[in-house]
Amino acid sequence: MIAMRLTNIRPAMHYRDLEMPTIAKHDINRSLQLILPNKLQLLIGLILGLFFIPINVSADTIQPQQLLQNANEQYNLAQYDSALVLYNQLIESGKISAEILYNTGNTYYKLRDFPSAILYYEKALKIAPNDEDIQHNLEVANSLIIDKIEAVPQLFFKEWWNTFYTMFSANLWAVISLITLAFLLGFLLLFLLSRSKTWRKVGFFAAVILFFVVLGTFGMASQKYFYTQKTNEAIVFTPTITVKSSPSASSVDLFVLHEGAKVSLMDEVDGWKKIRIANGSIGWLPAEALKGI
Repeated sequence: MIAMRLTNIRPAMHYRDLEMPTIAKHDINRSLQLILPNKLQLLIGLILGLFFIPINVSADTIQPQQLLQNANEQYNLAQYDSALVLYNQLIESGKISAEILYNTGNTYYKLRDFPSAILYYEKALKIAPNDEDIQHNLEVANSLIIDKIEAVPQLFFKEWWNTFYTMFSANLWAVISLITLAFLLGFLLLFLLSRSKTWRKVGFFAAVILFFVVLGTFGMASQKYFYTQKTNEAIVFTPTITVKSSPSASSVDLFVLHEGAKVSLMDEVDGWKKIRIANGSIGWLPAEALKGI
């Protein structure tokens, strides 16, 4: 596993750069294991396979693995421009994982392009919301931009839901759904085949409960997956820009944002995006000033 701890590069790829703003305990490169094929597709394919619905999940893994190895080598040689080209080739080819996005963010960080680093850390966090390395590096990158926007406190039940919702990735929810489905089928067989009235009751009620658990976990997996595919948030990429009161350059100025600021996307009209920032303020920005997460 590629982790960063010491000051010099080792064959095992452990280091920390002293001249850069500290990335402290979790410096910036770790081993990447490409998701080949996409785990969620595979797991959903297995579930649907129970109902005789075939899904093709084959993928050619040789070229992406070689690109990944080359990108890591360039990164560890401090050839960040070359590494970035290779990481972007992987992303453009559709071979996307939290680790690849994380390392792309790391590369932008090394190039001191902090808005792009934030963008890719945020993208990685959508896939792996509980990854401490991503969270840490995102926090460090955010400390280097101008805007420090304090979020509005959430209602307790919404905070609980968000904690539960981000507890697992889409892939892990799908795994839980599959395991639960296996137990459901086991208890269903117990109900159908057992001659004991007591065990038939156990099998029946357990199967009913597990049926709803399967529905819930599969629903969470699907929702998390589609959440990673949607663009509901964005990063500002204009050095300084004024947020407007309506989708028009002649409308009233509301407040100013700087590159690297994160916004939520609410609506779009004629090339303008309606945005909300963490403190609840709402306004409009030109679409070209933003890059979606």
